[in-house]
Amino acid sequence: MSNIREQLLAKTAGLASPAEMTPVRKDADKGTRSPQTMPGLTSALTAAQIRIQELEDKGVGTDLRVNEVSPNPWQPRREFNETKLHELARSIEETGLLQSVLVRRVGDDAYQLVAGERRWRAHKLLNRETIKSVVIDCTDQDMAALALVENVTRDDLSDYEIALSVRRAESEFPNKTRLAKTMGISRNELYRYLAFDELPDFVKRDLDLRPTLLQSNQAQEIVSALKKTGDAGVKALTELWPQVVAGDLLESKVAPAILAAATRGVSTRDVAGRSILKIFSGNVQAGSITKDVAGLTFKFKAGVISEEQERALRETVAKMFSVQPE
Repeated sequence: MSNIREQLLAKTAGLASPAEMTPVRKDADKGTRSPQTMPGLTSALTAAQIRIQELEDKGVGTDLRVNEVSPNPWQPRREFNETKLHELARSIEETGLLQSVLVRRVGDDAYQLVAGERRWRAHKLLNRETIKSVVIDCTDQDMAALALVENVTRDDLSDYEIALSVRRAESEFPNKTRLAKTMGISRNELYRYLAFDELPDFVKRDLDLRPTLLQSNQAQEIVSALKKTGDAGVKALTELWPQVVAGDLLESKVAPAILAAATRGVSTRDVAGRSILKIFSGNVQAGSITKDVAGLTFKFKAGVISEEQERALRETVAKMFSVQPE
């Protein structure tokens, strides 16, 4: 029987090229995945499911000790939804485990998960000593490809986690074109995932903790901006990135901010979401209202407003917050 990599390639070989397909887009403002070639993804996932069923049919069912089982080393997931895990645990407690986990033997009394990590984690939450398992023969190529296809087709997995999976599986494929075909995506999208690897270490450390901070489109744009601006761009990103982590700066604004700060000498504060409303009295600028991550600032030039106007302005602001004017 051919391995999963060969089956996936066979499944996707007859598909139209990505340029001939209409990508399915999701709303980027909602933090969802970048465009994907859905026909390729569907085909790849189908092949993976077929292969899992073939392996399971040839496997041996048994009960294994939960502590003898470890996760798939190609599994990149950094976050597991605790609420859903507890819901699964309650379901298993009430009705039992309906589907065994798939494992492979890696030594005496040691096994690695091929499929079913959520079920295994739910058993750990329940403090169960054993778990229903099917022991199969599975190569490293099978493990890498199955994890890769499962991960890239999951909507609840971040682009950064998929990128980690891609990097781990890359050595199992002869070139990036074959890897992209196996995943059912275009080469351009594959390179967007690979862009994460070129980000500075301080960014990747935060992504390890919070993988949803950055999508692949923005990661590629930031890397491109850094290549154009060198050390000045890295310095700008050092100042901008904490604002992304804090939620004060949209990820889509980071690359333009790097370019503006590094190439035009503009302060990162000026390009990172600052808006300025200029106020005129006739043809003369009387002042401005500035909004940025620090707050809202009203500023008027001396002599351009009368004492009566100043009093009225103070009273208006005081009424907004129920504060008596001085």
